[in-house]
Amino acid sequence: GDRLHPHYGVFAPIRGDYVGLVAETPLPVPVPQRAFDVGTGTGVLAAVLARRGIAEVVATDLDPRALACARENIVRLGVQDQVTIEAADLFPTGRAGLIVCNPPWLPARPSSALEHAIYDPENRMLRGFLSGLGAHLEAGGTGWLILSDLAEHLGLRSREALLDWIAAAGLVVVGRLDARPTHPRARDTADLLHTVRTREITSLWQLQA
Repeated sequence: GDRLHPHYGVFAPIRGDYVGLVAETPLPVPVPQRAFDVGTGTGVLAAVLARRGIAEVVATDLDPRALACARENIVRLGVQDQVTIEAADLFPTGRAGLIVCNPPWLPARPSSALEHAIYDPENRMLRGFLSGLGAHLEAGGTGWLILSDLAEHLGLRSREALLDWIAAAGLVVVGRLDARPTHPRARDTADLLHTVRTREITSLWQLQA
């Protein structure tokens, strides 16, 4: 019910499907005391985790605009005692019982700063998250990868490739929750990608080492 403000050049979290998945997926038991939000952007997922009762959330990003935006939003939402914002390429130091990442969904080259939240050249962030996840999870910890299958429908990435990367990183899928997109573009019949968007599913993959 609170407002969150994206800064110029920081992607606005207008897609409620992926935020809803993080808000509604049951937390691991026992509830982790520490969580990482990798690639936090506006800080929305870090704030959701804090509101859900995670005592310490470390949120990372490389973009100075995103870091400033996240810090402002974390204070606005009143969770600054739980959330720390750090500049890092993917993971902060140490380990956590829950690590969340919502990487850009399309493996293509961005043409502007804003598009870095949409396009991930050669799946760099996705593969970096998967390959480093095991080394940053506490024993028995869980990673949440939030990813749309839009790239699969467009022929830019296959499900087999994603599963191969998960296995190659020494990870196993212990659960998956799916959500249909609810944003206005999914219902826009004039959108050139409308047919593809009608089949799109956003998934929260639960991963363990």
